Amino acid sequence: MISDTAMGRIFTQISDFVCGYPLFILLIGGGMFLFIYSGAIPLRRLGASLRALARKSDGEGQISSFQALMTTISSTVGMGNIAGVAIAICMGGPGAVFWMWVSALFGMATKFFEGTLAIMYRGRNAAGEVVGGPMYVMTEGIGPKMKPLAVFFACFGMVGCFCVMQANQLTESLTTVITEPMGIPTTLTLKLIIGIVMAGLVTVVVLGGIKRITSLATRIVPFMVSLYFLLVLIVIVLYADRLPGVFMQIVRSAFDFKAGIGGITGAAIVGARRAMYVNEAGVGTASLMHGSSRNNDPVREGLVAMLGPAIDSGLVCTLTAIPILMAGNFDVDGVKGLSIALNSFETLLPGWGQYMLVVVVTFFAFSTMFSYSIYGVKCATYLFGEKRGGWYKYLYLFIILVSCVVSLSTVVCVMDFAFAMMAFSTMSTILYLSPRVKALLKSRP
Repeated sequence: MISDTAMGRIFTQISDFVCGYPLFILLIGGGMFLFIYSGAIPLRRLGASLRALARKSDGEGQISSFQALMTTISSTVGMGNIAGVAIAICMGGPGAVFWMWVSALFGMATKFFEGTLAIMYRGRNAAGEVVGGPMYVMTEGIGPKMKPLAVFFACFGMVGCFCVMQANQLTESLTTVITEPMGIPTTLTLKLIIGIVMAGLVTVVVLGGIKRITSLATRIVPFMVSLYFLLVLIVIVLYADRLPGVFMQIVRSAFDFKAGIGGITGAAIVGARRAMYVNEAGVGTASLMHGSSRNNDPVREGLVAMLGPAIDSGLVCTLTAIPILMAGNFDVDGVKGLSIALNSFETLLPGWGQYMLVVVVTFFAFSTMFSYSIYGVKCATYLFGEKRGGWYKYLYLFIILVSCVVSLSTVVCVMDFAFAMMAFSTMSTILYLSPRVKALLKSRP
């Protein structure tokens, strides 16, 4: 009989394989195809995306296009934008950042197709409200025969949308930067107290439903991105003489052997496993949100959705990379993430830099926890109906509490695997239906 430890190792190996190059080929390769197939729409229609965001949505749905975008960004701008970027630089050197920019372009193309399909093929819940998501794109776009794939996505979606990493990493950052320097030992009781407070704060928002969460997202996302931008701007002003060297490092090392292979590995194994998790292009979470938009114009919603990767994978990841490269403390043994970012800010802004980063990390983590609850509830509702699916919220809150006090190596592998399964089902559907999106795009003036 295989022991629990052996089972854990076997599952970890399976997860590492599936979430490695197979996922990279599907997401980055598929994104490259969609980028070319759309005629480089992220470059051609960026201005149209900004104009589409400003237009009022007046169709059927529960939220506006702007609220949909802010909520998807609140879920994608999280730990991956800080810890994930640090890991990528640690693995692939400064050139990894260049490949993140490239993958952001491909992610924008994927999000365009994903957002467009989310409006093209929607369903209705028991209350008669318009709802969307990969499940409906599969069954309404391809046909009822795709019901098993829709159920497959929803099952893994419930697991993948547990915010295990966010809760655990936030607990670690709070204990490392705040309680331990105060002489308070990191005990199970302390972690439990942090978990209870964290779950309590999330409860106030999550139990309010999609409208409360999206309303909060429209306020918190611009604030937290602006706060992070201001923090990095202070670093840039103080160390302006290092900025040209940072970008020279990125460009030069992007094409040497280490950065070319290691950097792509960072964007693949970290990007397609963590900061796939940064922009979630092709995973299906964006469809769950954009499908609820009060927008009856699929192409316009696709243009709005396209802005997501530009903000999270483009802007926010670059904001993280600049201080890390300026501090130059990324050449360490092994692979490290959040600790590198914290040390970088403390090196550049001694005495207060790491504390400000903890504040930013706190906003990032909570915004993700708020938004992911919507995704999980939508998947549970699809499987079990409105009434029974609503119980997922309580399971979600319990998982947040547990995540603060347990070792998560195996659990994180399970969630990584779940996200990969979501991506495989979603991305294959997007690629299959991409000709319909292109035909609709061509029919536009």
